[in-house]
Amino acid sequence: MNIQWYPGHMTKALRQIKEDIRLIDLVIELCDARIVSSSRNPEIRQLTNGKAHLAILNKADLAEQSVTDEWIRYFRENGTEALAIDSRSRKDVKKINDAIMRVTEEKRQRDLRRGIKNRPVRALIAGIPNVGKSTLTNSLSGKKSTRTGDKPGVTKGKQWIHVNKGLDLLDTPGILWPKFEDTHTGEALALFGAIADNVFEKEELALVLYHTMVKDYPGRITAAYNISEDLDDAEVLPSIAGSKNLVLSEGRGDTRRAADLFLDDLRSGKLGRVSLERP
Repeated sequence: MNIQWYPGHMTKALRQIKEDIRLIDLVIELCDARIVSSSRNPEIRQLTNGKAHLAILNKADLAEQSVTDEWIRYFRENGTEALAIDSRSRKDVKKINDAIMRVTEEKRQRDLRRGIKNRPVRALIAGIPNVGKSTLTNSLSGKKSTRTGDKPGVTKGKQWIHVNKGLDLLDTPGILWPKFEDTHTGEALALFGAIADNVFEKEELALVLYHTMVKDYPGRITAAYNISEDLDDAEVLPSIAGSKNLVLSEGRGDTRRAADLFLDDLRSGKLGRVSLERP
């Protein structure tokens, strides 16, 4: 599938980041631990080059632990501090704050030498839509500072959040880039909710998911829906619909609802922990 999505508000958001980057001490790049490579925006990386950098792999509770560990090693071996979290969990807050202090130690020492005391670190949180930026901001600040949701595009504009005396966060909208270089990137982003569902055919994407799961995680489709993993494309969604009693009034399987269910099961972790990309 050739899926592309770059709505106008993303162009505006990128322009805002360009204007604000001089104010930033630290870039927190939030990635989806299940699709780390596809969830890294090359334009943000280029724009923030030279700034202190912290990579956070969110939704690690939904990804394979061993693969996430590989990604953490990859980042660190390439000079970037990284950690894996579940942004909904308060238990990760201290781990994140400690990492921010480590990464900005040089900047804070430089401030002290210049006689600048007690100025908070100013950090930009950047990432693709629906990766959990606002949830992370709310966890760090300890209050509901920003709107959250399970659909891309909830955060529309930038906002500064005062977390504590040592940290201010600039929360920005989720931003993609104008053209994905390959079909895998668009499919991966769509599978995990970074692209609005009305941009692509869900039933077609569900077939991509079926073949991916059969190839990478054999046995899970059968365990979840009690169906064969050797089906023709035309049989997949009717079989899932039948297994979950999703039936139209005339008795046929409701393939649209089956596609919705299948994608939701992936995103929520009901199909188990998955990692579709390795370093």
